Amino acid sequence: MNRSADPHTHLRGWRRFKDSATVVLMNLWCYPALFLWTLLGLLLFPVVFGLGLVLLRMPADRLMRLLVWIYGRGWVVLMSPFVRFKREHMQRIAPGQPCVFVVNHLSFFDTYCMALLPGYDITFAVRSWPFKMFWYSAFMRLARYLDVEGSTWEETLSNSRSTFAAGGTVLFFPEGHRSRDGELQRFYTGAFKIAVEAQVPLVPLCIEGTDRLLPPGRKWFRPCTIRLRALEPIRTETYSATDGHIVLRKQVKARIAQTLAAMRAENTQ
Repeated sequence: MNRSADPHTHLRGWRRFKDSATVVLMNLWCYPALFLWTLLGLLLFPVVFGLGLVLLRMPADRLMRLLVWIYGRGWVVLMSPFVRFKREHMQRIAPGQPCVFVVNHLSFFDTYCMALLPGYDITFAVRSWPFKMFWYSAFMRLARYLDVEGSTWEETLSNSRSTFAAGGTVLFFPEGHRSRDGELQRFYTGAFKIAVEAQVPLVPLCIEGTDRLLPPGRKWFRPCTIRLRALEPIRTETYSATDGHIVLRKQVKARIAQTLAAMRAENTQ
């Protein structure tokens, strides 16, 4: 049989061409759109921030976190022609309820996807390097994000307590780094220790798909489906003040690993 005449060969070739064309079109759209969205935000920021302080009468840090959430929502809209976003079990998150979020880390754009959460008052707890980027640093400090490397434990705990007292949440990527192979890395204990010491619920989150959108080391976006799933909140009052955070860390890591495996199996069905 002449393979060149095989309709399946032509079909596969057409699909490869279509996939490649979609990737090119996506990058031709997304990079300029994100650049313009960011530039617009920078230009309008002084006016919007000033009006927000006067009209909304919100504290400056909380207003900044609202604007970051809006920026992330805009990113979701811009990416939506090529990326399907799914929010799963968000009813498990109580609006206005102080808590600690922990989420696995696959891509630089995981932070943008946190705009899929139902609340905007999210304080990110991150390592020191983002604070060294001049185009991020001022906004991060204005939002009072937590520099967990550049602060003492007492400062991090005190700032977290202040966030909880104001009805906000604190979000950690407990792995610290993006995963290079999609598998969970070791979890650091800070998020779990704060949840236990502050006696606030801990809500595990699972994100899946951003490693296909833009994994570490790649520059081109690819179409994908991104899913953000909220797991059942865990009350922390019964965990020991001495080693309860270690027990909690192990339980949460196991739960996230199990959920991620189930989500990936669902994708293959």
